Amino acid sequence: MQREARMPTNLPPQYFEIEKKLKTASSTKEKIFIMEELLSIIPKHKGTEKLQALYKTKIAKLKFQMQKKPITASHSSSFYIEKAGAGQVIIIGPPNSGKSTLIKSLTNANPEIGDYPFTTRIPSPAMMPFENIQVQLIDTPPITPIYMKAWHHELIKESDATLIVLDLTSTNPVKDFHLLLEKLKEKNIDLFPDSQEISSNKQLLCKKALIVLNKNDISSVEEKFISFKKTLLPGFIPVSISASHEYGLENLKKRIFCLLNILRVYSKTPGKEVDLNNPFIFKKGSTVMDMAKSVHKDFFHKLKFARIWGKNKFQGQKVNRNYILQDEDLIELHI
Repeated sequence: MQREARMPTNLPPQYFEIEKKLKTASSTKEKIFIMEELLSIIPKHKGTEKLQALYKTKIAKLKFQMQKKPITASHSSSFYIEKAGAGQVIIIGPPNSGKSTLIKSLTNANPEIGDYPFTTRIPSPAMMPFENIQVQLIDTPPITPIYMKAWHHELIKESDATLIVLDLTSTNPVKDFHLLLEKLKEKNIDLFPDSQEISSNKQLLCKKALIVLNKNDISSVEEKFISFKKTLLPGFIPVSISASHEYGLENLKKRIFCLLNILRVYSKTPGKEVDLNNPFIFKKGSTVMDMAKSVHKDFFHKLKFARIWGKNKFQGQKVNRNYILQDEDLIELHI
């Protein structure tokens, strides 16, 4: 019988909450997702090396088992991945653009990576840490002029935003991008820059998107990057990175956070320390009343006012129920 790794004593509280889900997970895919989420929040130091190794071994075994069995969902017209973290971002792109390498560099997941097309065969979620939150990234098989799974549309529809990964070392990255857009429009999908308001269109699925130009570690790609920027529609500002060398990833994380159009708010209880590791997540434009509703129904129905601590504010100032929340506000609710 395999001996379990001794449990480190300094694991964060959310580790134990997520670990509970593992005991009730019914599918192999769900177990892999939960274990990868646990890996993303385990502190990285010598005391947790055995625990990390244990989960990585279990994940590898489960993935091997999945490869030996046909996955019916990948052949069906739909493929649903439950949202987790502060937002869900689907990653798309042409073959060999480096999507899986990017997932590996941004998260603790260990996707299969190869120098050949279609290494990724089914959607695969992983959690990306950003400051004090986690963002769910979904790796997907490549999209080509003749290949796009029906469930690509469903995943893009259900996600909060889209990341387009392109290879700067490709013969023609501009052509790759436009072929991708054409294939998406063929499926009634239209992508917009994060700075642009999305107009309602019943005929099209409209989503916010960020363009990532990968493999900038090659010295000869600078001209391609400049040329690519000139061809873009107004509003699109691409991010230049190297997933394999981990260049530009911190900037990319910030851009992904902005792409989600979310903010973090902390609940302040009088006389107690504020927990800055577990913020409430809201869409920009949310109010104190949205915060009150999330805390407890009594606050929502009986709220009189709130006090707020935040950037560029009078600390502890009194605000009304319609105050619009800002990122990293500390809110003290009063009923």
